[in-house]
Amino acid sequence: MKLRHSYILLVVAGLLSVVNCRLSVAQTLVYLERADNLLFDQNILPDARIVVGNVLFRHDDALMYCDSANFYEASNSLEAFGHVKMVQGDTLTGYGDKLLYDGNTKLARLRHHVRLLHHQAELTTDSLNYNRIQDIAYYFSGGKIVDELNILTSRWGQYTPYNKRAAFRDSVHLINDRFTMDTDTLLYDTESHVAELVSPTNILYEKETTILSSSGLYNTRTEESQLFNRSQVIHSDGMFLTGDTIYYDKQQSFGRLYGNIELIDSTQQVTLRGNYGEMYEQGATADLHPDWGSHGFATREALLEHWGDSLHTYMHADTLFTEELALSDTLPKDSTFRRVRAHHNVRIYRDDMQGVCDSAVYLGNDSIGKMYGSPVCWNDNNQVSADSILVFFRNEEIDYAHGLGSAICIQQHDLIHYNQMSGKEIIAHVKDGDVYRIDVNGNAETVFFPVDETDHTLSGCNRTQSSFVKVYMNNRKVDHVLFTTATTGTMYPMDQVTDAVMHLGAFFWAEDERPHTPADVLLNVPRTNRPGKQTVSAAANDQPQHNKQPYD
Repeated sequence: MKLRHSYILLVVAGLLSVVNCRLSVAQTLVYLERADNLLFDQNILPDARIVVGNVLFRHDDALMYCDSANFYEASNSLEAFGHVKMVQGDTLTGYGDKLLYDGNTKLARLRHHVRLLHHQAELTTDSLNYNRIQDIAYYFSGGKIVDELNILTSRWGQYTPYNKRAAFRDSVHLINDRFTMDTDTLLYDTESHVAELVSPTNILYEKETTILSSSGLYNTRTEESQLFNRSQVIHSDGMFLTGDTIYYDKQQSFGRLYGNIELIDSTQQVTLRGNYGEMYEQGATADLHPDWGSHGFATREALLEHWGDSLHTYMHADTLFTEELALSDTLPKDSTFRRVRAHHNVRIYRDDMQGVCDSAVYLGNDSIGKMYGSPVCWNDNNQVSADSILVFFRNEEIDYAHGLGSAICIQQHDLIHYNQMSGKEIIAHVKDGDVYRIDVNGNAETVFFPVDETDHTLSGCNRTQSSFVKVYMNNRKVDHVLFTTATTGTMYPMDQVTDAVMHLGAFFWAEDERPHTPADVLLNVPRTNRPGKQTVSAAANDQPQHNKQPYD
C-alpha cells in the first residue's frame, strides 16, 4: 500500500502543478476556421451558429474537425457531429461521432466510437472526457488501451498523455502474447510498459506459471517483476514460491526471494524456508548443469521440512539446496530425482531419529541420507557417531544407519553408565522406529554393564575386544550379544570400575546437541568435543564442496 500511496501523492502533486500552471494562463477564444455553410436559426438554436461541411475549429494548439457543428460564441463552446477529429500538437489525436467542447474549461467530451491516439498507444471507448488543462483523458463505461505489446481493458480508465501513464479500475484485464493479467486496479506506463500492481493481481503464463501479488512492479516487455507483501509464484509442476519480497525474471526462469521465504515442492512434499533464497526453473542453468531441472537454495535460518505420508523430517543448516537431477542415460530421459544438500551446522529432527553434522546430502533416487563432518545420530537412548554416517530409508522410514570410520554406538543406561560399541563401522538396524540390532565390524570393542536379574543392580563392567560383534535389542535394551570365537575381555566388579574402565577411548556423550523438537533444529548449540583426531573416510565426490559457489 505504501507504493500505491506514494504514486497517488506524486500524481496529485503533478496534477496540481499542471492545474496551477494552466489556470494562470488567460482564457482564449475558440475560432471557427472554415465551413462550407454558415446558418442561423433563431427558432431552433437562437444562441448558436450552425456550420455544415468541412468544418474546422481552432483553440490554441488544438484543431477540431467535423461534418457539422453548433457553435456558441457567447459561451465559447461547440457541439460537433459526424467524423469528429480532434488534434492537439503533433502527438495526440482523438476521433468520435460527437464532440462537446467548452473553450473556457478546455474540457472535450467525445462520444460514440471514440479513439484516442498518442504515440504507440491507442485508447478506444464509447465515451471519453479529455481535460486539456490537466492533460487527462478518462472513460467510465468500459474502454481499451492498446500499445505494441499489450491490450488493456477495464470499466474505468484514465490516461495522461504528458507522462504516458494510465490508470485502470474495475475488471482490469491485460493480454500479452505470453501471459494475461487480471486485477481490480492497475497503474501502467505506456512508454516503459511497466505495470504497477496495487490490488490483488493474477498473472498467468501459458497455463504453466501463475503470479499472485497485491503490490509490485511488473515489466511487461522484459517480464521482470518486483513483488511485495507476501506474493506468490506458482508453477504447474507443483513448485510454489512465497516471500515478503520476490524478484522474478520469467524470461530467465529465475527467482530471488527475501524475508520469510517458502519454496514448496508439492510433488516431492518438501518445503524449504529461510530469509533469503533463489530458485531456478527447468533449463535456467543448462549451460552449467545440463542434467539439472528445477533447483534452488535457502539461507539465513534455513529450514527444510519433508511432509510425506509417514514421519515429518525437519532439517536446518546455514544453507540448504534442493535440486532435481536426471537419472543415468540407461533410464528414460524424463526420469528425475530430487537431491537435498545441507551445508554447515546441520541439525535434523524426526520422531524416530535426530542428528547433527557439518554437512549432509539426501539422494531421492536411492533414498539415502549422507552425513559428514563429525556426524551424530540419536534413536531413543542410542547415540551413533562416526567419520560419516549413511542413513537408508524404505517407504520413508529408516531401514538402517551405517557409520563409517571411528564409529561408536552408545546406549545410556543411567546418568553415569553407558553401554558402548566401537569399531571401523557400525550398522544400526531399525524396525518400526526402534533399533533392534547393531552390527560392529572391524576392531570391535565393547563396554557393557550387565544387570542382575534378581535385584536389577549392575553386576559389573564387561569390556571385550573382537573382530565383530552383533548386539540384539529388545524393548530398547540389550537382550543378548554375539561375539567371535577370538573374543577377549574382562569382567570388572563394580567396586573396581574406574573412568578409564567404564569408557572406551572414543567415548563422548553429546546429548546437549540433540534436537528434541522440530523447533530445536534452529537452535545454535555448540558442538561437543570429540576425543582424538578423526578423518573423513567418505569419497570426496560424495561430499558438498564448501569452497565453491552454489552452482559452480
